[in-house]
Amino acid sequence: MSKQETAGRGGDRVNPVVFFGSSLAILIFALWTILFTGAAETWINTVLSWVSHTFGWYYFLTVVIYLVFVIGVALSRFGDIKLGPAHSKPEFNILSWAAMLFAAGIGIDLLFFCLAEPVTQFLSAPGVEGMSDAQAARHSMELTFLHWGVSGWGIYTLVGMSLAYFSYRHNLPLTIRSALYPIFGKGIYGPIGHTVDIAAVLGTVFGIATSLGIGVIQLNAGLNLIFNVPESTLVQAALVVMIIVFATISAVTGVEKGIRRLSEFNMLLTLLLLLFVLLAGNTVFLLNALITNVGDYVTHFVDLSLTTYAFDRPTEWLNAWTLFFWAWWIAWGPFVGLFLARISRGRSIRQFTAGTLLLPMTFMMAWMSIIGNSGIDMVMSGANDFAQQTMNHPASSIYLFLTELPWTGITTIVTTILAIVFFVTSGDSGALVLSNFTAILSDVNHDAPTWMRILWAAVIGIVTLALLTAGGLTALQSTTVIMGLPFSVVLFFIMAGLLMALRAETLKKDSRGPIQPRGAASPESGAHWQQRLRRAMSFPGHEQARRYITDIVQPAMEEVRDALQQQDLRSEVSTTVDNDGGLGLSVALGEEQDFLYEVRLREAVTPAFAIRPHMQNTWYFRLEVHLQEGGEGYDLMDYTRQQVIEDILDQYERHLDFLQLCREAPGHVSMPDNDTSSIS
Repeated sequence: MSKQETAGRGGDRVNPVVFFGSSLAILIFALWTILFTGAAETWINTVLSWVSHTFGWYYFLTVVIYLVFVIGVALSRFGDIKLGPAHSKPEFNILSWAAMLFAAGIGIDLLFFCLAEPVTQFLSAPGVEGMSDAQAARHSMELTFLHWGVSGWGIYTLVGMSLAYFSYRHNLPLTIRSALYPIFGKGIYGPIGHTVDIAAVLGTVFGIATSLGIGVIQLNAGLNLIFNVPESTLVQAALVVMIIVFATISAVTGVEKGIRRLSEFNMLLTLLLLLFVLLAGNTVFLLNALITNVGDYVTHFVDLSLTTYAFDRPTEWLNAWTLFFWAWWIAWGPFVGLFLARISRGRSIRQFTAGTLLLPMTFMMAWMSIIGNSGIDMVMSGANDFAQQTMNHPASSIYLFLTELPWTGITTIVTTILAIVFFVTSGDSGALVLSNFTAILSDVNHDAPTWMRILWAAVIGIVTLALLTAGGLTALQSTTVIMGLPFSVVLFFIMAGLLMALRAETLKKDSRGPIQPRGAASPESGAHWQQRLRRAMSFPGHEQARRYITDIVQPAMEEVRDALQQQDLRSEVSTTVDNDGGLGLSVALGEEQDFLYEVRLREAVTPAFAIRPHMQNTWYFRLEVHLQEGGEGYDLMDYTRQQVIEDILDQYERHLDFLQLCREAPGHVSMPDNDTSSIS
């Protein structure tokens, strides 16, 4: 954890309602499934049957709506808006970012389903009975791509985009409730917000438990194949405990170290395994099949997405596959969405959407197609035992497949390591997300205290064990379908809230006028051309910049503050949030969004043409203006006191124009004023 992250942690605390409410619900469920296994399994199956019969069409429709929404937002004028202040830059490079997207979102499950789904769909998907082997193979990969493609990532993108926008753009808590601010206002700090966050915690816990349960079952199968370790609930319980310990250690080290490095290691190892399968197998056939599969998926995407099998409903297949996947993606929405938000500060909405939709899907297509078609090719060549084992014992399918390729000992060990590390990355990022969900943080750029991450890592392990005890993989899948339903409704409120906020954001842009402030450039301001030239060639050091703030900026702000207070407006001058020596002027405007004008010190590289032999370093300091939405990109250094006052008034008048546009706009929304003190 960096010094910046460590600073100011005294204000971090537990959100008692969300923390204890969700913990109690999880504890009751875990005890119920462990002590009354038979009754729990019966109840889960009954509710699953009702959800599938009543809301199957709803799952199909909502997943399409979520995807269309995020693509529409990215392609609109909203796409240029930053997920963070206007001056913010991405924290992670594109490779590290892509690795974490992959590891947190789908990593562990690709090992389980890369053969289990294509082979099962090839043999038993609805409608394959009347197809030729070639047609069935193509259709099986269409279904596989559907379940793992952009549809599910549209859900992650929606949640991640919303949380990052409201948290890093408007300083609201990094929780689901924040996305509902435009609809409920400060009501999100009451029962509505608590209920939504508790539902998000429960969905996250069960979604992660499902994924980790699948990983444990597969890991047990691999250990059985390599070391003859028996496949049993006891062994799986021991594996859960062991890997949760590793996940806890990783979560404690934070995103920048543990989670990032493990994700990069995962990505590298997975790519190596994929290249090995491609080169060791029928390379030309696999590459041709990949192109064909991509073409089929793109061509038939709409038809596949809206086929509900209304006239000949394969209920058991739908519950085990499409409905399970749609509910699983939704249940994982809060977890992966918050994690995506956590690692995406500084990217624009368009960059974020393109990255989260295309980067993981590109790798998924290559992985599923190359390995899946390799398995289908084996089945078509007469490997009937492999086909039956893959369908009946999917956890062992990847290991059985690798025995047919060279270097079996090495590849099975690599796959086992991958399973363990994927397990750890899902557990550590899950613990981090859940602790942030249930904490009240003094700064949205901080993560929750270490002890909370340790606690939630243990909770994830307990719930995974409880669900495994209640019926293994079937119970895990059934619970996920059930838990995804309530959160799917919350996603529609998130969409509405985000759209309202983005619309208000564009109104603010419309009220701004020219970027260059009048006080800086207009002849009326008294800015003599020689003064402007000196300002353009001014590259002050830190002390000079600090003296300027003390001698010019502070008196200007205080003069404006005094004038505003005479108008009965509560206004104050204080140090900036990052405490860098800068100053800020805030004006409270009642129920409407407050006005904030800050001058922050920012270190910058001195241009080469300005460096002189006597200069001790090549850095200088800019005095940049920041508003609620971030940095404005211009430097106040060498403005006169009067010009600083005029610049403040320029921005204040624009803010008032923005508020007026909001009041006149139909269904206007007032965004928060960076005050999270109302959370209890």
